[in-house]
Amino acid sequence: MNTQMLNIRIISNNGRARLIMSIAVLGLLSVVMTGAARANPVLASNYPDRYTVVEGDTLWDISAKFLKDPWRWPEVWQGNPQVENPDLIYPGDVLIMSLIDGQPVLRSLRRETVRLSPSSRTIEFKDAIPAIDPSAIQAYINSPLVTDEQELLTAGYVVDGVDSRLIMGKYDQFYARGIEDQDAEVYRVFRPGRHFVDPISQESLGWEAEHVGDARMLSQGDPARMTLLNTYSDVSIRDRLRGVNIKENLPFFYPKAPDNDDLRGMILETKNRSTELGALSVVAINLGGREGVAAGDVFRILSQSVEKKDPVTGQMYSIPEEKIGLLLVFRTFDKVSYALVTNSTRQLRAHDVVVSPNQK
Repeated sequence: MNTQMLNIRIISNNGRARLIMSIAVLGLLSVVMTGAARANPVLASNYPDRYTVVEGDTLWDISAKFLKDPWRWPEVWQGNPQVENPDLIYPGDVLIMSLIDGQPVLRSLRRETVRLSPSSRTIEFKDAIPAIDPSAIQAYINSPLVTDEQELLTAGYVVDGVDSRLIMGKYDQFYARGIEDQDAEVYRVFRPGRHFVDPISQESLGWEAEHVGDARMLSQGDPARMTLLNTYSDVSIRDRLRGVNIKENLPFFYPKAPDNDDLRGMILETKNRSTELGALSVVAINLGGREGVAAGDVFRILSQSVEKKDPVTGQMYSIPEEKIGLLLVFRTFDKVSYALVTNSTRQLRAHDVVVSPNQK
């Protein structure tokens, strides 16, 4: 299948918020699924014929104005080859929706005058705003998040505080051993958090690493001397260390269905089991890299089927699974992935089901 990559960027001329959206146009705007052509994307009710882009727009926000399923944006986008940098969208540009042979097509009308002479525009990566709300996922991008028993046994660790302190806070110095990468930019200080267990198979999926602070190397050696740059709780002896290279910018995500349409998973327990979640919440699911899940994969959320007792007859009956939202995966580990809930029709709970949006 021929796949063409496009970058859609919303950019502010005055240096403020800018958006880069990476999307894929698959198979010349049509996708073949299990031997049959998939139906065209369904337009949203009361979709606009045109929309003027504004600062702060995201791919998902704009898509939802035009499509019932915003994640299918790649199938309707059409760059404008008549303008300079046809894959860039600026605040003030007008997006126009039309139908070509029954297929929805969205293109941009560049507000600026097109010059015939060759020219180029430099876009700095650090100024880009990703397609989903960065504030919702920033803390999950650089933190270790999910670890396993092997790393808990082999990661570097705090052995002593300078002046023999046992409890340390911001700017305190300490000694550490077992650090293999002594040239890292920053070191995450973490300890084992909640244990992820598959709700069905009871398989151990790993431990969520509780991020307790960040440290910087002062002098290499065994032990190495380090200082705490910031802390989120007290740092103590035996806390673990992992070197990381800070990502100043969030990765770009473009929405797509997972490669395997038969995948079926669940939302894992939250830190507080009574917590209910909604749009823009971050959840962990029991699917990861070993199942082929990748950043950008979209899953439909289904309420779990529940057995209940009929108050009149006393017989048991089942409340069926119902579609209640969508989530977009933004970070994967071997057995677990983190995802942002993009929209929901009711509060979500642990053990709600996630499936490919292509499943009927």
